[in-house]
Amino acid sequence: MFRWMGLFALLMILPPAVAAAPVDTKHLAAIDKVVEAAIERGDCPGAVVVVIHDDKVVYRKAFGHQALQPDKRPMTTDTIFDLASLTKPIATGTSILLLMQQGKLRAEDRVSQYWPAFAAHDKDRVTIAQLLLHTSGLVADNALADYAEGRAKALERIANLKLLSPPGTQFRYSDVGFIVLGELVERISGVPLEQFAHKHIFEPLQMTDTGFNPPAKQRERIAPTGLRDGKVILGEVHDPRAYRMGGIAGHAGLFSSADDLTRYCRMLLRGGELDGVRILEAKTVQLFTEAHPVPIVTKGQETTGKRSLGWDVDTSYSVQRGDRFQKGTGYGHTGFTGTSIWIDPGTKTAVIILTNRVHPEDKGNAARLRREVGTLVAQAVGQ
Repeated sequence: MFRWMGLFALLMILPPAVAAAPVDTKHLAAIDKVVEAAIERGDCPGAVVVVIHDDKVVYRKAFGHQALQPDKRPMTTDTIFDLASLTKPIATGTSILLLMQQGKLRAEDRVSQYWPAFAAHDKDRVTIAQLLLHTSGLVADNALADYAEGRAKALERIANLKLLSPPGTQFRYSDVGFIVLGELVERISGVPLEQFAHKHIFEPLQMTDTGFNPPAKQRERIAPTGLRDGKVILGEVHDPRAYRMGGIAGHAGLFSSADDLTRYCRMLLRGGELDGVRILEAKTVQLFTEAHPVPIVTKGQETTGKRSLGWDVDTSYSVQRGDRFQKGTGYGHTGFTGTSIWIDPGTKTAVIILTNRVHPEDKGNAARLRREVGTLVAQAVGQ
């Protein structure tokens, strides 16, 4: 099982730097029309797009509006977005890998070692790695009613869930699995997820716009999302389960800006360090991002996809890779609200697309925009 963990200390350091290919600015310039067309179609009210190449920002623009209701507000490059499921790798996944780096847990450890009640209904064999890879057997989302009485009761009900498939046998993207991981961060570190992530990730990286439950002073820069009780959501998490857990959960709830995410992506592309501050060791970045096969079962037929310990690599969720980046080597993630990141280490490139496609009425679709921008960026860097 996960023989690579036994080699953790021996993993190769990232290869020596190789000069990146020059950027074709014509393909970058074409991003403008792609984003404008998405806004015209009604796929999203606006967007912020950033492209990083060879440790430099080579494209950074805002388009359209951050708000249409109750009043129109133009999109700006410093707009703060509800990242939705980008919370999973950026806050929760990074925190779990930091705990591994600190020697406080291992990928093959069983969840029940740290949360005994979780062992109920034959879940005692579920491992940390299976949660990160979405192969734990847990349901994608449990009933919203399970969250009606607040965080503590919700976690109690999650611990009592039954598995839908034996651990390790099937990829099933699971919000529940990352809620469990968020709880493990607190149980192992002794502080809540948001405090751990702030102290060990966001503060040292100077990600000043990043956190859960953003303060009122940031309200004018926050892109609203959909509707709750007939009112536009602004400054509160869109995800209904995270909302009922107080705005903080392992699967959703993080807010951030394009510039902050740029710093995070540069840190990963630089092997875990930025501006002289090391967040992750190079071998931890490799452990965090290297691909592992995951069994995908669709209508009784099994195929193989690829995930890393927190990131998507090559599954149906990889649309933001576009059509040109090499499969199986890059990694990224999407968020339900319309956010996405794709990182291609081979070309030293990262693509950040932030939209609030769920504004104002929980409609819109960022899939086409993600694919088209990803393809243009790949062409711009010679793919």
